[in-house]
Amino acid sequence: MRKGFTRRPKAEEPAAAHGKNYITPGGLQRLKEEYHFLLTKDRPAVAEVVAWAAGNGDRSENADYQYAKRRLRQIDGRIRFLSKRMEAAEVVDPEAPRSKLQEAKAFFGATVLYANTAGVEREVSIVGTDEVDLDRNHISWASPLGRALMRSAEGDTVVLEAPGGKEQLKVLEIRYERIAVEPFREPTGSYAAAKQSEKAIDA
Repeated sequence: MRKGFTRRPKAEEPAAAHGKNYITPGGLQRLKEEYHFLLTKDRPAVAEVVAWAAGNGDRSENADYQYAKRRLRQIDGRIRFLSKRMEAAEVVDPEAPRSKLQEAKAFFGATVLYANTAGVEREVSIVGTDEVDLDRNHISWASPLGRALMRSAEGDTVVLEAPGGKEQLKVLEIRYERIAVEPFREPTGSYAAAKQSEKAIDA
């Protein structure tokens, strides 16, 4: 452990606009699962509803048609978004071997234990913008807290530039280990789920 010092994040680091989408293996897998669900299950189910509703009279006054058509546009927009995010994905595995110098500092994929000035400790994992999960203490590398912790070492005091003001945090421990990402689950209220329920009832 080196002698600690106070570090302020530079305004330009880390930059989220470099075009790369830094993400963990688990995060990328989640994007792939959602993309596959939308493309192969939800979209076909909604398209079927659109086709059925289109045959039920005046489309301008057909609520089923209007709603399904709007949902179809939402799905297509999400599919395009996911496609771009996956194309730009730069996968960083927290468990991958790294040099001792890299292990000693907090970079993308690090799990960091820190304490505030009141001595309250909190542990967070630094992940991509597509895998933020506050319930699991997964924070984005581009967030104010992520930016404050990036490149810090054990013993450092970093300055968190938050909307509510500045706060000093003491870095207590840095580890690199597997970060468990919440797996994608099919929404219970989706058209695909409704269609699956209908099939189960008919069977």
